[in-house]
Order: sequence, then structure tokens, then C-alpha cells
Amino acid sequence: MERVVLLEEEAVFMHKILVIEDDAMMRATIRKTLQMRGSQVLEAENGTAGIKMAKLHLPDLIISDVYMEPGNGFDTLASMRSEPTTAAIPFIFITNHIEGMRRGMEQGADDYLPKPFTIASLLGAVDARLKKQEIIKFQAEKKLTDLRASLSLMLPHELNTPIVGILGCGEIISSDAAMLKPSELAEMGQHIISSALRLRRVIQNFLLYARIELLNADPQILSPLLQTETVDLHEYLKEIAITVAKNSERSDDLVLDLTPGTFTVSTEIISKIFFELLDNAFKFSIPGTQVRAQSLVNGDNLILRMSDKGRGMTSTQIGEVAAFVQFDRKIHEQQGSGLGLVISRRLAEMLGGSLTVNSEVNNGTTVTVMLPMPKPDLATPTNGMN
Repeated sequence: MERVVLLEEEAVFMHKILVIEDDAMMRATIRKTLQMRGSQVLEAENGTAGIKMAKLHLPDLIISDVYMEPGNGFDTLASMRSEPTTAAIPFIFITNHIEGMRRGMEQGADDYLPKPFTIASLLGAVDARLKKQEIIKFQAEKKLTDLRASLSLMLPHELNTPIVGILGCGEIISSDAAMLKPSELAEMGQHIISSALRLRRVIQNFLLYARIELLNADPQILSPLLQTETVDLHEYLKEIAITVAKNSERSDDLVLDLTPGTFTVSTEIISKIFFELLDNAFKFSIPGTQVRAQSLVNGDNLILRMSDKGRGMTSTQIGEVAAFVQFDRKIHEQQGSGLGLVISRRLAEMLGGSLTVNSEVNNGTTVTVMLPMPKPDLATPTNGMN
């Protein structure tokens, strides 16, 4: 007996599959079939035991009966989907009830097997789910590899630029403090603050992008962004716009066209999208040209739109918009990680919305974000300058 256990521990299994089934004969049949294919099979006689085993062993696939006690298949599936560690595990229901099949698929099951089933149909369903999961893992690994490569190229420069400014001012103050006028000290202090704020924003954007991309916008991880509150959106966005314009030293270029009204929104996401798009509009247009920030209601959708008269992009560049990319950087010296537009698009998609770009070379760019939102208490547009 000890030798058998040792051989089982030493074996290299292709996949780990959890079978949750209260019928011992059915469970044994599934186990033997899958073991012949080289899979490690874990067994549980009910949903309650299955949940514990899934959390402990993190199988590659779960096959579960529907009607069993304690812990039926529906409750088991709901528990798996509610836990970050088990939420992505493929789940196959086995049942002889049409209602069970329909309800299982509605609750997020990946597939189902109708009882009675053949060995061929069992293996077909298992192979299909595992193959799809392998593709997902491959894509995630590729995304991680691409992210690491992009970070290695862009992060050193983006972190180094503000650090150089901070160190430069610090060295001057440290060595020549007695010779500096109060106004000069104040100016250098302001430069240090500006550089530090830029450094903090770069770090925050990289961290946010990594969380969205690598964790697939997991609501558990990004829950602070998804929390909502009721705000006067006109005043909320106006305050952000004035701050961005002031930081860009282009307050006179800002044109606001905002719809007043109270909205229940994710203020974290709205403010991030609005800030990044407006900052880009100022960054990639020249002083003295208008930058227009708009919000409006179109049916049940809230529209955010930024328009500038900057250098614009070609249709090819629009199609290649990606994180860490700045086009023609050798010609144009605007700094940044290239993350603003990508983060805004990802955040809009998290809320079920979209982001589109319309641009013409040397004639400016308009970025439009559409978000499904509750209707405001008041939706009478107002136009005005800042």
C-alpha cells in the first residue's frame, strides 16, 4: 500500500480534476475514465466537501452533479465564482434535468453533460474545457511577458525624469542655500513638488494598468474603483478640469460644456477617465489653442468628450493605440508613459461603456467615452467658458 501511494505522489499528471458526485458508482466511473487519460482526480461526495477541496487544491476543472446534499451544484458553483482563487476554474454540470442545465448555464457554468452520458461525450467536454483554459493561460502569460518588456523599456525613463528634477533642485538648495533669494527657494520648492506629483502619478498609473490587465479587472481587487456615490457631476468635473488646465499652465485655453445634474456614478473611474483624457488633450496640443471638455446625456448614456487642435494621429496610429506607446516621440518631446488613453478605455469597458478616437493629422483629436448611466435628476445642457 505504501508503495502505491509513493508512485501516485511521484506521478506527473497532465491535469487536476475535481469530481463532485453523490453517486459513488458514477463518481468511480468518471474517476477511472479520467485517470486513464493521465489526469489526477479528486473526489467529493457533496457540494460542501467539494467547495473545501476546490479551495485547498485549486483544480484545473470541476465536474459536479446538480442535485445532492448538503450543498447542491448551484450553491457550489456560486461559492466557486464568489472566491477570487476559484472564480476562473472551468465548471461542468452533470444532470438529467433540462431545468438544471438551463439554470446552471445561466449561473455561469461552462458546460453540462446530460445523464446518461457516454465516455466519449465526457472526454469531449473535459478536453474542450481544458483546451480553452490552456488558451486563456497562454494569453495571460503572453500579456505578462509583454507587460514586463514594456515596463523594462519605459519605466526607467518615466521614473528617472522627475527624479532628476528633484535631485537637481535639492542639490542646488543644499549647496547654495545661503546665496538663494526666498523667491528662488520657493520656485525650486514648487519644482520639487511638481516633479514629485508627476512621479507619483506615473507609479499610480503603472500599478493601475497592471492590476487591470493582469487581473482581468477583477472586481474584488478593483472594488474601490467600482464604488458609487451621488454627485453634482457638473461641479465635480468642472473642478477637475480647472485643476488640469492650471497644472498645464493653460487655463485660458479651457472650454467647458458640461451637463448639470445629479448622477450616481463611480467617482473614482469618472475622475480618472476625465483627468487622463483632458491631460492628454493639453499635452498634445500647443498653448493658445482651445481644448474643449464636454459631458452630455444621450438617452441612458453619459457621454464624456475631449477635443483639441493638436497634431492628431493617423488612422494607423489610432488602430495601434497601446500602453506605453507614444508616436513620433523623437520628434515631439511630450513626456508620459502613454498609459492615459489605454487606462481610460479599460475603465470605460469596466463600466460596460466604450471609448472611441477620431483624429486628423495636424487638425486635432476628439476622444469620446460613452457610459451607461442612470438618468440625471436634471439634464438641461449649459454651455460656457471656464
